[in-house]
Amino acid sequence: MNPARRQEIYARLRAANPAPTTELKFTSPFELLVAVVLSAQATDVSVNKATARLYPVANTPSAILGLGEAGLREHIKTIGLFNTKAKNVIALCRQLLERHDGQVPRDRDSLEKLPGVGRKTANVVLNTAFGEPTIAVDTHIFRVANRTGLARGATVRQVEDRLVKFTPAEYRRDAHHWLILHGRYVCKALKPDCAGCDIADLCDTRNSRLSSPGQPGPSARGRP
Repeated sequence: MNPARRQEIYARLRAANPAPTTELKFTSPFELLVAVVLSAQATDVSVNKATARLYPVANTPSAILGLGEAGLREHIKTIGLFNTKAKNVIALCRQLLERHDGQVPRDRDSLEKLPGVGRKTANVVLNTAFGEPTIAVDTHIFRVANRTGLARGATVRQVEDRLVKFTPAEYRRDAHHWLILHGRYVCKALKPDCAGCDIADLCDTRNSRLSSPGQPGPSARGRP
């Protein structure tokens, strides 16, 4: 994909959604961090329901530590893998208090040393809480990047590195949100809505399918 097509893709995504953001509900970097940790293999909707119960009771590292692991489990037990997540969040809170004065660090290395926090989570926090131009690649973004041709890669890290490299600087801060929302609601895994897609005419997979009728459609190509 050439730079002009990438520019046009992002220009259309921005025109359709000028101020994109996460669908997770939060009011502080700490609330966002916990929500992202809880969102692993869970939907944002389910996480928001759980944090709507949790945060009025405890929304700081010390308050969540006060709940204890068993108390935290009671608030998040509707989320998948809640036992492991409760253990990680308690350990995360303890480490924030012991090493960061209870504040969420603003650098990747420190974030990735927190229990339950990997590169994707760190990228989300850096981008959404602190405005850094990072791009967190989940299954939706992996799919969209490969299908459209924005950044093809066999691994999540390859896709991330190529998106960071090839995304024009003016779009880099919001690219994560545009692409995840596009993958979640338009370029879906099994039934992509090509007819309702604002960038269908710029998509490598769509164009390949139209020019080569024998090729498999978007639902069968580029899936993570």
